Amino acid sequence: MDLSIVVPIYNEEENIFALHDSIEKALAATGLEYELILVDDGSSDGSFSLLKELAARDERVKVIRFRRNFGQTAAMAAGFDASSGAVVVPMDGDLQNDPTDIPRLLAKIHEGYDVVSGWRKDRQDTFINRKLPSIIANGIISRLTGVHLHDYGCTLKAYRREVLEGINLYGEMHRFVPALASQVGAKVAELPVRHHPRLHGTSKYGISRTMRVVLDLMTVKFLLSYSTKPIQLFGKWGIYTLMAGFLSGGLTIYMKLFEHMSMNRNPLLILTAFLLFMGVQFIVLGLLGELNARTYYEAQGKPIYAVRERINVKSGSGTRDPGLG
Repeated sequence: MDLSIVVPIYNEEENIFALHDSIEKALAATGLEYELILVDDGSSDGSFSLLKELAARDERVKVIRFRRNFGQTAAMAAGFDASSGAVVVPMDGDLQNDPTDIPRLLAKIHEGYDVVSGWRKDRQDTFINRKLPSIIANGIISRLTGVHLHDYGCTLKAYRREVLEGINLYGEMHRFVPALASQVGAKVAELPVRHHPRLHGTSKYGISRTMRVVLDLMTVKFLLSYSTKPIQLFGKWGIYTLMAGFLSGGLTIYMKLFEHMSMNRNPLLILTAFLLFMGVQFIVLGLLGELNARTYYEAQGKPIYAVRERINVKSGSGTRDPGLG
């Protein structure tokens, strides 16, 4: 299978047939063997009936139906798990992404990239509650993750399937897959894509998601920088806090000996106790994190590295590692 297209569907009955037709037309001339995986994320309208009808008339269509609404990330994860294509392309089901961009994403993949992220350069959404928060969020995400993209929120992306095999998605983390993939050395590129105004239905996403995205960003930053060495984060802050505590304690003693200020009337004594306690807590938290990290990697036999290619020095032959294509 050359290509798997994964589309989360939530109350999109007015868009389903048009989406299928547009994908079919966009890929007709490519000669690619592809599958279309449509994940019904607990729709309450007639979406599932239409999806069943599509699956009955087109053998390339696979339908997954959730028992309830689990969210876009869960729908994408289910589609990724069910996919069998060498390249996996997720996209929205509201017709705002353009399937004619898929061959362009694939061409970029064939240039040697592992992830190609779409960039809605001319985004057709309202400015205040959609575009402005997105601009701010993309700047923060790019700075913290070190993977500089204009549009993390664009669903239309292309992934080599081996990149996705080592990534588990939770929360709102589908948007952070390029950053997570970069952790194992994936080559990431960005490509401007078309974006159309929504014609039918209503948007399921708004500014209320910002807080959830911020919290998931903290998780991603930790995974990228400290997942195998949590003591480097918590131990560092523990040492800083202990140093501040000793400094505060020394100042308390100095004020007692030379300025004759009673220690039990000096608020620095309470600050000293608090800082010393927190310093120890940070270090203990780091040690517990180290134990958890070792349990996570060793219990599953997961390496802390990713090999792209191995070369037999004697024969001069090379083999690709399944971890990254």
